[in-house]
Parts: sequence; C-alpha cells; structure tokens
Amino acid sequence: MNRPNTIFRALPPVAIAAVIALAAATGCERSGNNTTAARNTASADLYAVEKSDFDMAIPVSGELAAMRQIEVRNRLESRAVITEIVSEGKSVRKGDVVLRLAEEEIREKVKDAKDKVNVASSELIAAEQSLSIKENTRDSELEKADLAIEMANLALLAWENGELVSKRQSLALAKETAEIDLSRLEDRFNKSAQLVEKNFISRDEFEKDRIAMIEARAKSKQAALDQKVYEEYTYKQDRAKKESDVEQAVAERGRVEQKNNAEIVKAKADVESAKFKVESATDRLKNFELQHGYCTVIAPSDGLVVYATSIDSGGGGRGGGDAQPPQVGTELKPNELVIILPDTSQMIANLKVSEALSGRIRPGQGVTVYSDALPNAPIKGSVHSVSVLAASGGWRDPNRRDYTVRVALDADPALGLKPSMRCRAEILLDRVDDAIGVPIQAVFRQGPIAYVHVREGSGYTQRLVKLGRSSELRVEVLDGISEGDRVLLREPTADELTAKLDFEALQAQFAPPAATTNAAPNGPPAVANSSADGGPAGVVPVGDGGGPNAKPEAGDGKPANGERRGDGTRRRRPDGSSEGGPPPSKGPAGEGGTHQTPGVTPAASPSAAPAESPAKG
Repeated sequence: MNRPNTIFRALPPVAIAAVIALAAATGCERSGNNTTAARNTASADLYAVEKSDFDMAIPVSGELAAMRQIEVRNRLESRAVITEIVSEGKSVRKGDVVLRLAEEEIREKVKDAKDKVNVASSELIAAEQSLSIKENTRDSELEKADLAIEMANLALLAWENGELVSKRQSLALAKETAEIDLSRLEDRFNKSAQLVEKNFISRDEFEKDRIAMIEARAKSKQAALDQKVYEEYTYKQDRAKKESDVEQAVAERGRVEQKNNAEIVKAKADVESAKFKVESATDRLKNFELQHGYCTVIAPSDGLVVYATSIDSGGGGRGGGDAQPPQVGTELKPNELVIILPDTSQMIANLKVSEALSGRIRPGQGVTVYSDALPNAPIKGSVHSVSVLAASGGWRDPNRRDYTVRVALDADPALGLKPSMRCRAEILLDRVDDAIGVPIQAVFRQGPIAYVHVREGSGYTQRLVKLGRSSELRVEVLDGISEGDRVLLREPTADELTAKLDFEALQAQFAPPAATTNAAPNGPPAVANSSADGGPAGVVPVGDGGGPNAKPEAGDGKPANGERRGDGTRRRRPDGSSEGGPPPSKGPAGEGGTHQTPGVTPAASPSAAPAESPAKG
C-alpha cells in the first residue's frame, strides 16, 4: 500500500502544499548502511507535532435546487392539446405566456352553459311569479271564507235576536187572541141559546153563533198547537241550521287555507328547484369559463423553463427519460405536469449527510459549496434546515441512512447555477484555535483506547492519547504528546515497533468499577504493570515477551472490531462502513476507509480517558 500517495491524493491542494513544505523542512532520516536505511521511515510518513488552528468541517456532496419553484400542470378536465409552448431553457418573466391549449371545445361548452343559465333563470322567474299568484289567491279566498263565517254568525245572531223573538211573540199573540175570541163567542152562544128559547132571535142566527164558537175553539187549539210545534221542533231545526251554517263556514275556511297552502308549498318547491338549476348552471358556466382561462397559462413569477420530461417525473409528468418532450399537438392528461419554473435567483444545495453526523448539523452553520460545473468558484451559504427523517440508501445500500441538509446559497445569479447540478461542500462545524493536533491518519484505536506511534530513537512507541475535537483532516490531542514529537502517519511494521501498549490492562482501566475485580478498595482500577526494564506503565517493550501482564496478541497489529488491522484497513459493516463508527464519508481522508473518520468516531471524553497519560518512552 502506498500510503503517502493515498494521503496526497486525498488532501486538497493547500494541504498538499503544507505537507510538502513540512516534508522539506523535516528532511529525511537515513542511515549509513543499507540495512538501517531500509528500516528507517521516510520523512513523508512522519509529522512533527505543533500547535495550529484548523476548521472542523464535514465534506459532503449533493445537488443544487431552487428555493422556490412553480409547477405548471394541465388543469383542463377535458381533452387538452398544446397549441403553443415556450422553449425549454428559456428564462421567462412574470406575466409571460408559457403554454397555450386548444380552446375551441371549451368555448362551445361555455356557450351552451350560458344558454342553460338563461333557460334556468327564465324558469326561476316563472316559478316565482306562480308562487306570488298562489299566495295572493290564498289571501283572497281566505278573506272570502272569513266573510262567510262572519255572515253566518250574523245570521245566527239575527235569528236569535229577531226572527225567534218575533215568531214567539206572533205565536203567543195568535194563541191569546184565539182564546179571547173563543171566550167571547162562547158567551155569545150561551146568550143566543137563551134568546132562541125565548124566540127573540131566529134559529139561523143561533146556529151562526154556534158555528162561530166552534171555529173560535178550533182556532184556539190551532194556535196552541202552532206554538207547541214551533218550540219543540221548528225552533230547534232553525237553531241547528243557523249554527250549522257557522260551522260550515269555519270548516270551509280551513279547507280553503289547506288547499292554498298545499299549492303554495308546491310553488315554493318549484322555486327552489328552479334556483338550484340556476345555481348549477351558473357553477357549470363558471367552471367552463375557468377551464377556458386555463387554456392560456401565464408565468406567475420569473423562472427558468424546464420540461417535466427532463426530470424524474414522480410528480405526475409524462414519465421517465424516454418520454417525448411536450410540443405543439401533444395531448395532455388531466393534471399532468408539463413545465417547472424554478426561481434561480435563490438557489439551495441539498446535501446528503450520514446519520452519524446529522446530529452535529445546526441551522445557521456556515457552508462552502463548489459546483461541479464551476469547481473553482466557491459559493458561501448557511444551513437552512435538516430533514426530519432519513432517506434509505436504496437497493444498493439498504443499511445506509442519509439526512438531507438544505443550504441557502448566497450566489451571484451571473454564475448561471441551475437545479440538479452536482456539487460538493464543506459544512463548518467549529474552529479549533492554537491547539496541538495531528493528522487523523496518525491516530489508531483499540476499542475505547486511542493511541499514536511516536518516534523514539530508531523505532516507534505506541503512546496513549486523549483526543478532543476533530475534523476530516485533523484531530485535537488534549494529552499524551507534546510539541516537537514526531508521530507516524501509518501503521508501523513489526520491526519498527519498539514498545507497545498493554491493551488488556488499559481496557480494564477503562471498564466500569463494578467490572474491575483487581482494584484495591478505595483505590484506582488496576493498570498494566511496568515493563521489566522500568518502562512506563501500560507500555510493553517488544522482543522478550514484555511484562508479566503482556499478551502476545495485545498490540500486535490484530485490531478489535472497528479498529485498524495490520495493513491499515478496518473491518467493514454490510453497508461498507467501519464497525464501531458511522458510514464512511467521501472526504479526502476517508478514501479507502484506511483512516479514522473524523467527526464520526468520537474523541475519548475526559471521563473515559485514563486518570494519567502515560509518560513518553
């Protein structure tokens, strides 16, 4: 593996120049004999530790898009045929015509709809007039019925207070007159009987008096009978008739009112039906007029004309890249997407960020974007938002999860940026000032333990380090090395390694107190024994088996899960990322997965670091 070449390929031009300058300043270490020269490391693999400033940035990639875009769809519900369409790629202004559709069929429908509105309006007027007439008729007939009731009541009162009284008086007078006349004629007859016996009058006169008396008696009986018949029969009959006339008049009024109300209800229903027909016809007319307006599509704002066939038409376009672009004569489906008008005056970048890094992205963070079309024109921007849900990597990488970061760009319209342009970017998370740092390829990990290889004489010693913040290229070292130390930027060979850490002892030190069985009461957890020659704790010299706790497999280049192997590689997840860390980014230092991914594998926190850093060997 040619690690120096890999490093230089991954670094940007500025970093390459810095490394070359550093290599020139450091020089090369060579031995006088060929064997020693072969074992010495080239100066390009060494890094002189110094304090410096560096940015914590995440390299990502994505594509450009417009902050705002307008979809132009076929909004006709009937058959739609293009008669005029603006050319793709043309910039249009607000109010420009971008699409015209055939309007003859819609125009005929508008005309028919207007006729139906006029007919429905006429029917409504007729129904309202009929209702008005029926209401007037009802009022007139009710007034007539009320008058009939009043007349019947007056007739009853007139009979009770007039005819009845008069009849009774007439019958009483006739009876009384007949009785008086009978009494008079009976007296006269008695006197005539005495006179006829004395021959003072003739028998004929006597008979006349007797006949007159008989007639008077009959009249008296007839008068009494007339009075009795009237009181017992005729009076009741007359009263019943008069009262019946009143009741019939009242009933007739009810029938008139019910009949007219029924006719009015029907007339009102006819009016409502006519109104509904008018409203329905009017709505249909408005819809056709609206459809007629859809035949001419005006650009609602400035934008760049993009045909829907030029993009993935998941939003209802003509479908796929094989579809023919819309042209004059093309027939469109209802609601079919025809044109997209992105507003290129305000562009954004949709960047894909791995799930492990998404939690470090915040709105407002600075971003520098480089379009593939303009790689030498940096575009400043800031994080606008981060998607709520992650997108799957698809069938190619189903385990990968990426979040979309929307970056608002402060771009000059003269650059001619367009949607769907590919781009790369660096999201600035933070800045580390005046701190000891090393390139990320100098740091190795064994579980929770981070260490570097420090030049000690003619070989290299593994030294435990406490890490801080990191970027894609550098990582801050809080403790473990000092300025002037030289660290190796690759995995040393077996003959180059002079002392290595006792990882088992160190891992026991990092373990929770409950899991530490050899810890003394109230004392610190057990650590690795010192080397046989009095070396620093946790460091085992190479060559004679090491100290009493040294294990042959500890630090021998056989890493735990997610750590470096002896060849500088890592074990991989199914998604291609290193175990123990997130999916690899496409940044320079992450090529091939040979180095620790900065910003992904967290630096050892103060609580996880050992109480004291091992001393320099």
